[in-house]
Amino acid sequence: MQKVKLGNSDVAVSALCFGTDLIGSKIDRETSFRLLDLFREQGGTFIDTGNFYAAWLPGCQGGESETTIGLWMKDRVARNEMVISTKLGFDYPGCPGGLSAGEIERECEKSLRRLQTDCLDLFYAHRDDAQTPLEETMAAFDRLIRAGKVRTIGASNLRVWRIAEANTVSRNHGWARYSVVEQRYTYLRPRHGADFGPQVCITEDLKDYCRACGLALIGYSVLLQGAYTRSDRPVPAQYAGPDADLRLAALRQVAREVGADANQVVIAWMRQSDPPVLPIVAGSRTEQLRQNIAALEIRLNEDQMQRLNTAGDPDTKKAWLR
Repeated sequence: MQKVKLGNSDVAVSALCFGTDLIGSKIDRETSFRLLDLFREQGGTFIDTGNFYAAWLPGCQGGESETTIGLWMKDRVARNEMVISTKLGFDYPGCPGGLSAGEIERECEKSLRRLQTDCLDLFYAHRDDAQTPLEETMAAFDRLIRAGKVRTIGASNLRVWRIAEANTVSRNHGWARYSVVEQRYTYLRPRHGADFGPQVCITEDLKDYCRACGLALIGYSVLLQGAYTRSDRPVPAQYAGPDADLRLAALRQVAREVGADANQVVIAWMRQSDPPVLPIVAGSRTEQLRQNIAALEIRLNEDQMQRLNTAGDPDTKKAWLR
């Protein structure tokens, strides 16, 4: 699997990231190990988790995903091969959440223990904390990097102006800056005013900022839980409408042309976009994960990318509606 560099950091990762929010909880340990084994066998090195995964599920307290990954890496002697990203910011039992210095330090130590490692490759601020000064947050992240406990830091579910402000604070003090941004992203475009709760979508402004400043972009929820390929999974209401219909028509046409399914074309489109967006993929079965990894073999031509990019735009609607 091709390797790419995470923004302006020295961290190199596989071209796909494996999302593990349900690993060790809804997905049992045996199945989790099989999925992680497959990802590794296919050349995958980048694993995404979070400190509170999956506290929202009945019977879970948070930390289930990190703990399972740690056990797998120890059993497979795989830590040195993998690049692990985790996050803090949301509350869960025993953790009030937020981005205070004390919280950052405590949650880092807890994640290190659960993952059975001495260094986090990528540590995200998982949501904004307007109550804590940016100077306090960014200074705490910088101390972890200087202590060798974190390699680089990222922002997830933060507005672009807050990311820019945080990086300006760090630059002025000579501290580490965010080198990665992870947000919600998929081929379909959200409807105006769509509400995703605490989740923040990649916007054109964010793309411009990341392109100009050399930050890596990572997308989650890229396949909309099967809505592109499964008849029993409707397009989420936040996307549904005439624009989605036109873009789905373009997506399906390109999928037929390249002999792939719609999920694979979404992954290929993201990776070939400007700036490229590294997709987080998952799957509760090995067949699903294998199918997603196979998307790396798809190369869309310039005409196909153009049609996908412009589908639903005002100057192309008439052509699609004929």
